[in-house]
Amino acid sequence: MAVNTFKIIIGVTGSVATIKLPMLVKSLIDLNQTEQGYHFEVKVVCTEHAKHFFKTADLPPSCSVIDDAAEWDKWQGRGDEVVHIELGKWANMMVIAPLDANTLAKISQGLCDNLLTCTVRAWDVSKPLLFCPAMNTRMWEHPITPSQVAALKQWGYEEMPPISKTLMCGDTGVGAMAEVSSIVTRIKLIADKEINKKCS
Repeated sequence: MAVNTFKIIIGVTGSVATIKLPMLVKSLIDLNQTEQGYHFEVKVVCTEHAKHFFKTADLPPSCSVIDDAAEWDKWQGRGDEVVHIELGKWANMMVIAPLDANTLAKISQGLCDNLLTCTVRAWDVSKPLLFCPAMNTRMWEHPITPSQVAALKQWGYEEMPPISKTLMCGDTGVGAMAEVSSIVTRIKLIADKEINKKCS
């Protein structure tokens, strides 16, 4: 059976749920050992605040981490690679897990002031983008949140809604990022669909 490479960008933001990034990446790469027909390649795009919640050393060696500095270091003059454009060309799918309240607000308004939001702004909307909100219940329940989520969904992006649990701060309510296993299952379904579409 021919193996199809499926390239995924995982965006992470300044939410404590970013502590689950190593588990998410490892779960996807582990599928390469158990599934047939495709091979996941993963690149992580992180905001500066996301760095507070994970260590690059905890990620599989095959997974590269790209930050704002990489964007600016790469470009020195006309003709040089623009990282947020090249990332969009490279990837078959983008996953933002977690998507914090700040980045949700930026994306919904078209703002692009870091590598992650620039990559989203330049994203080809014919490709799948899965976003997984994560924030305190008080932020999730704010009246502005539904309209921001709706804006992303209107563009064709898919939401993995947050779940209810005891949050890291001790509050209990809706706002926790969807379980990693659920996110991985959804990614696999989307990958299957995209690969079948390409093969048909």
